[in-house]
Amino acid sequence: MALFKRRTVGKPGEWYYCLKHQKVEEGPECPAKDRFGPYGSREEAEHAMATARERNQEWENDPKWHDAPEDGPEDAPKGGSGA
Repeated sequence: MALFKRRTVGKPGEWYYCLKHQKVEEGPECPAKDRFGPYGSREEAEHAMATARERNQEWENDPKWHDAPEDGPEDAPKGGSGA
């Protein structure tokens, strides 16, 4: 007996964007590694790549996602190993 069933049929109303085929799917047709979603509507799924670009840009500009300035931490010890 299989521990996991392979889900091949999606629920009506679940929309995905397939990265491999670059198309919108109702229900998961392609493997999870190849898709974004689920989305609540076909229109949301159609804009999946634009949404991902916008979110990536927001995260890139969010200081919470950067641990230290590009020049390095200001209070880092200079010289020596500190041990």
